Amino acid sequence: MNKTMTISALALIMTSSAAFADTVTVVTSFPRDLTDPFKAAFESAYPDTTLEVVSRNTNAAVSYLQETRSANSIDLMWASAPDAFEVLKEEGLLAAVDVQYEGIPDEIGGYPIHDPDGTYYGFAASGYGIMYNTRYIQANDLPVAEEWEDLKRAEYNGHVAMSAPSRSGTTHLTVETVLQGEGWQEGWATWKWIAGNMNTVTERSFGVPDAVNSGATGFGIVIDFFGLASKASGFPVELAYPSVTAIVPANIGIIENAPNQEGAKQFVEFLLSLEGQEVLLSPAIMRLPVNPDAYANAPEDFPNPFSEEFAPNAIEFDVDVSGERYNLVNSLFDVLITYRLNDLRAAVAAVQQAEAAHAESGNEEALALIAEARALIEAMPVTEEEALNPSLTNVFTSSSADADTEVVGRQSEIEQSWDSFAVQNYRQAKELADQAIALN
Repeated sequence: MNKTMTISALALIMTSSAAFADTVTVVTSFPRDLTDPFKAAFESAYPDTTLEVVSRNTNAAVSYLQETRSANSIDLMWASAPDAFEVLKEEGLLAAVDVQYEGIPDEIGGYPIHDPDGTYYGFAASGYGIMYNTRYIQANDLPVAEEWEDLKRAEYNGHVAMSAPSRSGTTHLTVETVLQGEGWQEGWATWKWIAGNMNTVTERSFGVPDAVNSGATGFGIVIDFFGLASKASGFPVELAYPSVTAIVPANIGIIENAPNQEGAKQFVEFLLSLEGQEVLLSPAIMRLPVNPDAYANAPEDFPNPFSEEFAPNAIEFDVDVSGERYNLVNSLFDVLITYRLNDLRAAVAAVQQAEAAHAESGNEEALALIAEARALIEAMPVTEEEALNPSLTNVFTSSSADADTEVVGRQSEIEQSWDSFAVQNYRQAKELADQAIALN
């Protein structure tokens, strides 16, 4: 009896272990439009293996891996943001694995495609830009916006959308690209003036292309594949790469204590194979492969980041700087823009009205008030030096956008002081602009 029970129990354990070993579990911020084709292609190539996809935005995925490291059930992290992978690497949450691949160069646009230490691998390239609905801009008599500077103009007020960087790793990269490309102070000024023209800040990155596709808004700030996939699917949209952009790889990494490390390695190698790279060219995905050979089968006019014509002025993105201030930048954006969007829009609209009136009157006193109002809107409660000081950056350990995490302690105190700063500055800016309007 005991022998029979022991054999039965052993058989059950072996059966369960085999089933578990045949499953590869990946946590990802990518939508099903991307994950489903890869799941189908991978399971077709390896019919004895199942790819299980756990959907979380990048910040939530990082937090989840941090919180469950002692009882990890995830094999892979799959997302666009290299700075998020740097955070995981720094905390020892990624395994250094010798993955085999062919035909992929070391760099793209001056940026390493793979982590030199082998803890994560680039499988697609990404640029960041402005997606626009051609029918919408024609109906609203708007010019095409090709530069970030364009979206700051008064004519775009109410016609722009983006997602919050604390909710989207790809949006975080876009915000950080402008901060690095234009400089801390000028970059934040750009984001504030653009935000003043926004009709929404969405909670998920794919909410922006949905809004542009449907004509709910005219312009969306997106990672490039959203615009490329929408155009390939027949929506009346185009994508413009501003001069200040970055070519950055989207990545995948194996978790340090992955339950199925061999299966995880198999999936990474599939992604990097020519077969896996060509899946990126399907109309629902339309991402830029990191293997130059894959472009031989790309659609006509498909962007090729290995060509000289592609984003010639792209910045050299500094992933170390981005990683150091990752949570701080997200919190700053939320406190100064996302949560105070109505206050910011009111101040920006007032300045725009004052400037339009001044263009007619030329009143010098009004001009001085406008300049003071602009300075208040653009002011920042943190300098770039402070934003890179560990004594401050280490305070920011969570995102205020994460509904499951309560921001407490020193981080909460700092965010409250930033909020007071924003409320006061935006209110005073609006008052000064209103005074300028009255003088014109």
